Amino acid sequence: MMYIRQRKEVKTTEVSEDFPAQKENVKLENKLSSGCANRRFWKILSFTIGGTIALCIGLLTSVYLATLHENDLWFSNIKEVEREISFRTECGLYYSYYKQMLQAPTLMQGFRGLIYDNKTESMRTINLLQRMNIYQEVFLSILYRVLPIQKYLEPVYFYIYTLFGLQAVYVTALYVTSWLLSGTWLSGLLAAFWYVTNRIDTTRVEFTIPLRENWALPFFAIQIAAITYFLRPNLQSLSERLTLLAIFISTFLFSLTWQFNQFMMLMQAVVLFILDSLDMLPAVKATWLYGIQITGLLLVCVLQFFNSMILGSLLISFNLSVLIARKLQKNLKTGSFFNRIGKLLLHLFVVFCLTLLLNSIIKKILNLKSDEHIFKFLKAKFGFGATRDFDANLYLCEEAFGLLPFNTFERLSDTLLLYAYIFVLSITVIAALVVAFQNLSDATNQQSLGKMGKCTVDLKPETAYNLIHTILFGFLALSTMRMKYLWTSHMCVFASFGLCSPEIWELLLKLVHLYNPKRICIMRYSVPILILLYLCYKFWPGMMDELSELREFYDPDTVELMNWINSNTPRKAVFAGSMQLLAGVKLCTGRTLTNHPHYEDNSLRERTKVVYQIYAKRSPEEVHTLLRSFGTDYIILEDSICYERRHHRGCRLRDLLDVANGHMMDGPGENDPDLKPADHPRFCEEIKRNLPPYVAHFTRVFQNKAFHVYKLSRNK
Repeated sequence: MMYIRQRKEVKTTEVSEDFPAQKENVKLENKLSSGCANRRFWKILSFTIGGTIALCIGLLTSVYLATLHENDLWFSNIKEVEREISFRTECGLYYSYYKQMLQAPTLMQGFRGLIYDNKTESMRTINLLQRMNIYQEVFLSILYRVLPIQKYLEPVYFYIYTLFGLQAVYVTALYVTSWLLSGTWLSGLLAAFWYVTNRIDTTRVEFTIPLRENWALPFFAIQIAAITYFLRPNLQSLSERLTLLAIFISTFLFSLTWQFNQFMMLMQAVVLFILDSLDMLPAVKATWLYGIQITGLLLVCVLQFFNSMILGSLLISFNLSVLIARKLQKNLKTGSFFNRIGKLLLHLFVVFCLTLLLNSIIKKILNLKSDEHIFKFLKAKFGFGATRDFDANLYLCEEAFGLLPFNTFERLSDTLLLYAYIFVLSITVIAALVVAFQNLSDATNQQSLGKMGKCTVDLKPETAYNLIHTILFGFLALSTMRMKYLWTSHMCVFASFGLCSPEIWELLLKLVHLYNPKRICIMRYSVPILILLYLCYKFWPGMMDELSELREFYDPDTVELMNWINSNTPRKAVFAGSMQLLAGVKLCTGRTLTNHPHYEDNSLRERTKVVYQIYAKRSPEEVHTLLRSFGTDYIILEDSICYERRHHRGCRLRDLLDVANGHMMDGPGENDPDLKPADHPRFCEEIKRNLPPYVAHFTRVFQNKAFHVYKLSRNK
């Protein structure tokens, strides 16, 4: 009994001794739960503040750009014809279809007018929905008809406000991408500030509103943000599915709104191919993204009445080749370092050959020649032989398709964007090279998820994706100035992410032996805040001055021409002239054209070259015969082209025509030895002398300081 009592006593004593410890454990658990609740509260608060700022900064950017457009043209005060003329070149052509849909008696008649169009190209009926990316104009025209806004908002304002509204979406998507990469909304704010302060190099929406890229790039930015989130490890099943849906929708809308979508997505596919080959992202996720690209493009192909240019795109051939090559080389990611390098080189060779083979087979089956001018241009641009091809030289001589000017870097340096970008790029490239070497060296158990996670711990898959993305699009921008808008906006995202990223600062501080968690926290917040303060201090006064500067649209010669055409020519009259001017003629007067600026059709390019003989050295009889073959009633000659001084010798339109025709160019300078003097003087100059051979075929009916309009005689 004594023993039993002792056991009970000891037990009682033990309980009494442990009781304070249990109380301490309860207190600790309460503290932990309280800490979790606090963290959850701060997380929700940060998300709310960051999301609110994202929406506000997007809307403010939209209002800012719309105000600049209004101040530059006094758009609200000018006449309707002046508003339409302000949509220069192909912008006017696209807007004309929105106007055409609104003027149609019914929606069905409007659709029919687009599917069976005989006014965009004379003596030819074309399907505009197949040929051009104008579904956005169709959608907006339907929306304007349906919504009860006709009394309050003019059609042109509904159109331009939609485009400026998309800029809000664009900036918000850039903000979100930077936030996802860095983990703090401060980087998103910095990305948005950089986008606005570098406006000259990040967007041109305020003066080329209907341009296809202004429709497409917001969806492209959404797609990049969704891909960035999708590449995060350990996503929940529902989150992954919703993200895939967002990627698909944004990819589809991007493809639907821009004819050059396939080339941009081809570069994306190359990014995925590089990362997949180096084990920097899961192969399953890369496969999903390949499939989404193909599916989105094929769906657009169906909507565009099986546009052959889409079916014959390099993107579809490349993605299919990657998937086939992966099946053929099942053991690609095993073996020693040099063994894997050899396998990768073989894999690259197989994909390259398969892509060319598939693409050539598809193009031969479809008899596709619509995109051959692009490859001629690229061949000549990168020095694979000189060319006398008129279409290729037309691109080569345009400043927009030249190399990125050096003054671009000066402007980017003024905002500190270039310095920050180079800083972040250097660190991430070093990290990527180290990770790639580790992945290729450690081939054992490479297929396991855990091992792959270990290899990518220093460079997250989403970071690796954005790194290769910015490098490839950087090379594209450096080679072709027009594509800089794809790169500079992503520069803002990538630079701001790096300055706010704990991983970047951790790597840097470890390299210089100054690593400390507190220092990381100080650096990732203080540096962006200091840059934001600098941007506000330096650029805020200039932005205010810009907003207060008022100008007005003024082009009396073009206005006079359009008014004359409307008043003095039949509705069914056919006009020939430069592509850029004829787009305005189509929009302002509704007259039939011989050619137009949408250059992605082989027969149209051939037709344009024939029409442009009005600026070549041809006889009046030849020019008349060529123009009448397209049913031309009137030609518009522009002094700015006939006596062009904007381009140097060899790049003036008349020089390109002379070389293509085998004639010697005008003015002092060398000519190729096989070029010969022309038998006739330049048509656009000689016709103004009213000599009998010209008067017999052409009668001048209108003239002002910039334009000369001639009516063609019906006799041959």
